[in-house]
Amino acid sequence: MKRLRRRLVVCALVLATIAGTAGWAAGDVQTAVTGPPPGTAAWAADRTLGSRLPDPQSTPPARIARFFTTLTPARRTTLAAHHPLIVGDLDGAPPELRYEANARALTIERARELTSATARSRARAAAYAELLAPGRQILAFDPRGRGQLAEVYGDLRTARRIAVLVPGSDTDLASYDAAARMARNLRAEMTRLAPADHPAVIAWVGYTTPVGVGWDAATGHLAEEGAPRLLRFLDGLAATTRPATPPALFCHSYGSVLCGIAAQRLTDRQVSDLVVAASPGMRLAHAGQVPVGARSHLWATARNTTDWIRWVPPVELFGLGHGADPADPDFGARVVSSTGAKGHTGYFDPGTASLRNYADIAVGAYASITCAPTTTSDQENCRHGLT
Repeated sequence: MKRLRRRLVVCALVLATIAGTAGWAAGDVQTAVTGPPPGTAAWAADRTLGSRLPDPQSTPPARIARFFTTLTPARRTTLAAHHPLIVGDLDGAPPELRYEANARALTIERARELTSATARSRARAAAYAELLAPGRQILAFDPRGRGQLAEVYGDLRTARRIAVLVPGSDTDLASYDAAARMARNLRAEMTRLAPADHPAVIAWVGYTTPVGVGWDAATGHLAEEGAPRLLRFLDGLAATTRPATPPALFCHSYGSVLCGIAAQRLTDRQVSDLVVAASPGMRLAHAGQVPVGARSHLWATARNTTDWIRWVPPVELFGLGHGADPADPDFGARVVSSTGAKGHTGYFDPGTASLRNYADIAVGAYASITCAPTTTSDQENCRHGLT
């Protein structure tokens, strides 16, 4: 009873904090982008290949990958030209074809936005123009809502090590730069450590993120909607890339809530390591809820003293809050040092222990990881059993 009262008090504090900082206005609540991608009806009606095209929602990515192997390069290009929003966001389609399709989709969407004189349309058109710059590799694009995308840094054809970054609240088309910077920093550090592995990093903003500190950020509904999308994306990578090991998954802030929900269905084929940073909780009570294979490769990041997330209570009650702190020793994750990191987004900054540790994890250099706390015995226990 005493424990329940304590949790109720904490929950009340959470409610008061959210109400005081962001309010509960209906306008703050986001509607998750779900359902068939734009252009699905035209795709379903297309018979140019003499048969039905695979359903973009229900067909497993591995089957979609096999479908594209049956097509000539010319037919692949024709599909990308006729259905850019479908092919560009189709998990299991060849990455290079998706880049081509998304360049076309972005060009079309930019032209459409330029026909409007509103500030929102001008901002959208400018964002699309940036994504169309030479050398950009857009692996996924969806213009619905606040905009979603995934971008590749590196070459997926030659990469022996791949990392996927899932950012948190307030990330969308208009605010993508912060996630892009994290991904670029991670790839640069991975390349410094293991240049022969030709590392690639993907910034995945394939879900609707919360805006501000409000109802969406305090609940898991957006994470629950996004988790299946992440799992399908990882299945698509498994079907179209050939790294030395499955990708390492890095989840920042609210992104760790989504990854915690997805983790209960992850397989060793989808992910080699799961790393959370600046986490408000993973909606898990302990690491044991993650499947056995991934459990030994579950990493949390020690919170730095200037990260505001440390004030978030480690509780989940009546759907509010996200549960235990993954960096708490009782949770059962391996905790890495974040020495040098500042603030909520500084864990991926160059020169920090956290970024070096992330790169070590992503390239499999487990013996070089600096765990927290930093006593010799804790270091050995943290890395015990890893190869």
